[in-house]
Amino acid sequence: MALSPFRFAWQDSRGMRRRLVLYVSAMALGVAALVAIRSFGINLERAVAEQSKEVFGSDLEVRRSAAFPDSTAALLDSLEAETGATVVREVSFPSMARFPASAGGEGRARLAQVRALDGPYPLYGEVQTTPAAAAERIGRGGGALVDATLLLQMDAAVGDSVQVGGRAYPIVGRVDGVPGQAEIASLVGPRVYLPLAEVDSTLLGFGSRARYAVGFRFPDAEAATPGVASRLDDYEVRYETAGEEQQEITEASGYLTRFLSLVGFVALLLGGIGVASSVSVYVGEKAETVATLRCLGVSSGRVLAVYALQALALGLVGAVLGATLGVGVQRLLPLVLQGFLPVDVQNDVVPRALVEGLGVGLVTALLFALLPLVGVRRVPPLRALRADARAGGVDPLRWLLVALLVAAVGGFAYLQTQSWGGAAAFVGGTAAVFALLALAAVAVRGVLRRVVRPGLPYAWRQGLANLYTPGNQTLVLLLTMGLGVFLVLALALVQRSILEQVAVPTGDDRSPDVILFDVQPSQRDSLRALVESQGLPVIQEVPLVQMRIAAVDGVPVDTLLETADDSFAGTEGGPERWTLTREYRSTYRTHTVPTETVVAGAFEGTAPEDADVVPVSIEAELAADLDVGVGSRITWSVGGADVESVVTSLRDVDWAQVQPNFFAVFAAGPLDAAPQTAIVLTRAGSPERSARVQSAAVEAFPNVSAVDVQLVLSLIDRVLARVAFVLRFMALFAVATGLVVLAGAVRVALGQRTREVVMLRTLGASRAQVRRILVAEYALLGVLAALTGGVLALAGAWGLAAFVFEIPFRPDLTWLGWALVVVPLLTVAVGLLGSRGALRQPPLAVLRSE
Repeated sequence: MALSPFRFAWQDSRGMRRRLVLYVSAMALGVAALVAIRSFGINLERAVAEQSKEVFGSDLEVRRSAAFPDSTAALLDSLEAETGATVVREVSFPSMARFPASAGGEGRARLAQVRALDGPYPLYGEVQTTPAAAAERIGRGGGALVDATLLLQMDAAVGDSVQVGGRAYPIVGRVDGVPGQAEIASLVGPRVYLPLAEVDSTLLGFGSRARYAVGFRFPDAEAATPGVASRLDDYEVRYETAGEEQQEITEASGYLTRFLSLVGFVALLLGGIGVASSVSVYVGEKAETVATLRCLGVSSGRVLAVYALQALALGLVGAVLGATLGVGVQRLLPLVLQGFLPVDVQNDVVPRALVEGLGVGLVTALLFALLPLVGVRRVPPLRALRADARAGGVDPLRWLLVALLVAAVGGFAYLQTQSWGGAAAFVGGTAAVFALLALAAVAVRGVLRRVVRPGLPYAWRQGLANLYTPGNQTLVLLLTMGLGVFLVLALALVQRSILEQVAVPTGDDRSPDVILFDVQPSQRDSLRALVESQGLPVIQEVPLVQMRIAAVDGVPVDTLLETADDSFAGTEGGPERWTLTREYRSTYRTHTVPTETVVAGAFEGTAPEDADVVPVSIEAELAADLDVGVGSRITWSVGGADVESVVTSLRDVDWAQVQPNFFAVFAAGPLDAAPQTAIVLTRAGSPERSARVQSAAVEAFPNVSAVDVQLVLSLIDRVLARVAFVLRFMALFAVATGLVVLAGAVRVALGQRTREVVMLRTLGASRAQVRRILVAEYALLGVLAALTGGVLALAGAWGLAAFVFEIPFRPDLTWLGWALVVVPLLTVAVGLLGSRGALRQPPLAVLRSE
């Protein structure tokens, strides 16, 4: 034939272009998700690189969990003078912020993170305050600045006062934004900014959890930072540079964008299924045309090239539309994620993301389209004369395309996870979900074939029969809709299980809901009396002893740290560094508690007060990281004295429960006289009584801090809800794609649907009866999609809970109930909208065309 493949492909597609619009739409949504996420990820990387110093706050920060020794303080002063650096000193610690009573009201208190500053803060960037001039007073004296969130919660305002410890400070400004502080951080840990010189010194005494830090801004950071860092190596301090912080944030943001990209890629795969479905129907309708071309001498390869060009052109159109839509969606992502981001992300259009999205979308569309298209090579010329003519045997090209598709999916997953194991898990998990949904579709068709009986109402009998008649779209619809349901429900069910872990039982009168800590030994009796005077029970008093590890099995920590430098990455042969450098807050008691389970050895609860070696029980995971077991000896430094201990048991600890849990629990007796503080737990039972006891405790004992457990749980709930919203926002791409594919399946089968409707209308069925048949068909499809997706979501959420979060699985089955209502309604709505053309066709016109 003289006609070129390009021209013939164009002319042959004229009658099918409108019918393949949804083919384009399915691809466009998947490409839009990828382009939006990729553009956002690149812009986020740029923002981190440009704003890393604003996020970190300095060129180099030196910190310690206790006050700097005189020798270290002298070194820091000399470094400041030698380098000409600008320096800000900070002491941060948790403490109660008490807001005195307003007219006719009661005082309110809330645990806050106090940042006591001396020097120009911040060294980089600007603090946003109301009034604006208040930012200049941070670190320079003259009052307190308070997070806007905390002022709102406490019903306070600029001009009021806040009490921290034994001192009251006028509130001179509201803090609306701090460089490097995400919005979610102010919700979880609201901050109060104070001048360091005016802090109540009793809050920094024994038992305080203060962190001391000195930040440097050098005139020439690149030249000064390495030399300063090297001089700090011989001192007992930790330091970090802006470059190291940038690398950490880049890695964290990379995890986020790669995960979101995988969710977007799932939407693209769903679009690919819609493409394969559309092209499969299209090829079936073109079989007689192909057979005629073969009779005229056109080779099978040339025929395949014609239809491959059509698929390529449609895929390109879909990819271009998707890229355009992705630029619009990209504008939404910073708004969705802004509460979690420490930087301001610009909405610049990223050409690289557009090219990558176009490439991935085009390759995906072509591979999925070629799977059914290769069938045109095997259409025999005899098909032009006999409709039942078929080619037999196995097509090796189709299997090659399947292998290429799997390899492409695996390659994309590897680029996102940077792990072959992660890529294999993604490919395997996706394939398993698709396979289970496909098996469910096959099983449904088999069951329906047997359960449809003449006794059913006619509309339902006909609608159910449509799900297993030749040419039905049951498989495709269950795959797409079921996967969308699976993604959304799995996220919701896991969130519920996490919340169940941190929930405090409300029906148990012995469950604490207020925790008072930093209680000094001389205050315990008075505080207990104060709590009881409020009509509240003292449920538990827990002693708290601060200590560090001095030696393990006779080997000093300094020697172990030299080995830990080489084995820190988790290799066998020694303790991990973090276990040797941290400060432990331990306790002693005679028994285990319900959140603990002894997994090795036997718990010893008592020992003589003058025992040379004290029995200790170690948390199992810490023991593994510390490379110790039952019988190991650990020497602890407690208040300047060495305490020798022997590990008598290992415990599994349920850290998710809101009550005091410990890495190390000693036998009662030997540590009774050690320097210590206490934690007092009580139950208020209501927000009002909780506020009263907290306010009274802080008023009487300014150094004591309190945690309202119910407030903590509500904050956790709000944070997890924000996280879940982000994940569901991305999962909605899969749901939207599923709806488009559903509409596409209805549209491509319109010819067959029209003939069925005409036959029913010719036999006397009214439009209302036909509509009821369609409602029955699509309603059952929606129910089946909700059920199959829901069952898979239960299994997936259980796997996440059991193996990723390692928590009991406690699903909220009301989510399944909502899915069984919403999904069928959506399916029916889309199905009826797509079938309007069939309902409007007059029977006579269709019969004449036949």
